[in-house]
Amino acid sequence: MTQSKAFLDVAQSATGRRWVGPSIEEDRLSEAMTQSTGLPAPLCRTLVRRGVADDATEAFLSPTLRDLLPDPHDLRDMEKAATRFLKAVQARERIAIFADYDVDGGTSAALLINWLRDMGLDSTLYIPDRIDEGYGPNDDAMAMLAKDHDLIICVDCGTLSHGPIAAAAGAEVIVLDHHLGGETLPDCVAVVNPNRQDESGDLGHLCAAAVVFLMLVEANRQMRAAGAKGPDLMAMLDLVALATVADVAPLIGVNRAFVRQGLTVMGRRQRIGLTALADVAGLDQAPTSYHLGFLLGPRVNAGGRIGQADLGARLLAATNQHEAEAMASKLDQLNTERREVEAQVRDLALEQATARGLDGPLVWAAGEGWHPGVVGIVASRLKEATNRPAIVIGLDGDEGKGSGRSVSGIDLGAAIQRAAADGLLIKGGGHKMAAGLTVARDQLDAAMERIGALLAKQGAADIGPADLRLDGLLMPGAATVELVEQIEKAGPFGAGAPAPRFAFPDVQILFAKQVGANHLKVTFGDGLGARIDSICFGGMDGPMGSMLMGHKGARFHLAGRLEINTWRGRQSVQLRLEDAAPAH
Repeated sequence: MTQSKAFLDVAQSATGRRWVGPSIEEDRLSEAMTQSTGLPAPLCRTLVRRGVADDATEAFLSPTLRDLLPDPHDLRDMEKAATRFLKAVQARERIAIFADYDVDGGTSAALLINWLRDMGLDSTLYIPDRIDEGYGPNDDAMAMLAKDHDLIICVDCGTLSHGPIAAAAGAEVIVLDHHLGGETLPDCVAVVNPNRQDESGDLGHLCAAAVVFLMLVEANRQMRAAGAKGPDLMAMLDLVALATVADVAPLIGVNRAFVRQGLTVMGRRQRIGLTALADVAGLDQAPTSYHLGFLLGPRVNAGGRIGQADLGARLLAATNQHEAEAMASKLDQLNTERREVEAQVRDLALEQATARGLDGPLVWAAGEGWHPGVVGIVASRLKEATNRPAIVIGLDGDEGKGSGRSVSGIDLGAAIQRAAADGLLIKGGGHKMAAGLTVARDQLDAAMERIGALLAKQGAADIGPADLRLDGLLMPGAATVELVEQIEKAGPFGAGAPAPRFAFPDVQILFAKQVGANHLKVTFGDGLGARIDSICFGGMDGPMGSMLMGHKGARFHLAGRLEINTWRGRQSVQLRLEDAAPAH
């Protein structure tokens, strides 16, 4: 197959990538959509890339839960789960919530805690310690909870926990999860999970908080049928939005409506915990999906990574202003510590992985005492640097605990689950894009080799450096605040729905300087008076920084994503600069 011509003739950019523009067919469809809808051409290019047809633009640009929310009954065991849950509420039973220690687990727990509180019922929150207990239910914790509770609800975990659920003698268990299921399910009241093996997979993109939300939708429906009224679920969409983005769930289907409407709810600043967290993170504008993923999510996660595991969930369910502010401050501090630990592990892991080779189907690294709370983030960094599935493992004694992150089209969770079934891992599981594992030290090399071989069968060894896909050309004078606002309507942007990238061709560098430790700030223009500010995070770590800082009047093609920068109440267009190439 002959490769199409590189966009703007950029076959190798400053970051080593080939630029790929819209196809002839995409150009044709974009032009036709612009004419038939009257929408701006850059927005039409974005919609065409998303596979949106002319007659579906209006519905796509205004996603609503009314149109997109699936029927909770589409998920197996849902009716059983909601019925048992309501029985516990009506009988004032003692309810415990066993949650994972990440954002998805914390928000899932907070949804249930808040709903139950609105019904006048307190519940017990239990989140395992990442280091001492590891992921998911364990025998001791479940047996302990079963002594004092009638119902245990496992959220964002439990699908593979046959033993621990059996250990919960005397209590009944409901599982609300989204991690890959095995051939058999644990013996409990209900396992609601779109990624069970006997599910169609049509709702496999839901995070756990979305599954919990659907169960509450079903609970409210059953209450309505009985002539009663349940709590306001629309007010809880901020939690579902945070989980969806932070858990890197693809922003397609109902997930778009969850995030779009959840951001509106969050903008009202009515949840004490999230408001305190936004303030401590310095968020001084209406929240976007970027803020959920990069400002709020990491802070909620910080407690589970290197601090107190239940801090994030408790903050999200907080009702006391002073307590919320104290917890938010503590999480902010833990997040700063997490970044320092992560930087140390990242440098060591990249060095080790590079020595092992970055061109295989799996990039991996393992180190003595690497903190289990940061191995997942470091795996993400390795994946981004190499465009390969990556696993990073912290070794302690005879075992190692690790996390993996995958690239689009490669199912890492299935490979890890298979290696566990083959006896090469003590345990392992997850989903396509992210997974966790525990491995015996003496099995480490064999396990990584087996996972690598399984990934190779999926084509992971054949992936080249990531091309930079661009949605078209834009001139600086056309990049207005109004245009960016219109493009934002095609969002939210994130996993599975990347923000459109545009190339600004043949521009002049008017100003370039380093800001902070390693960031690059550039102002560029077209020579006709129009100018745009841009920021490249980490730009000084690679060749782009020195190239643009030492421009000597040369002209460049610049590429990135447009955003609105708000400073002292004034709005301007800013380019999140991702790549550059000399304009020959």
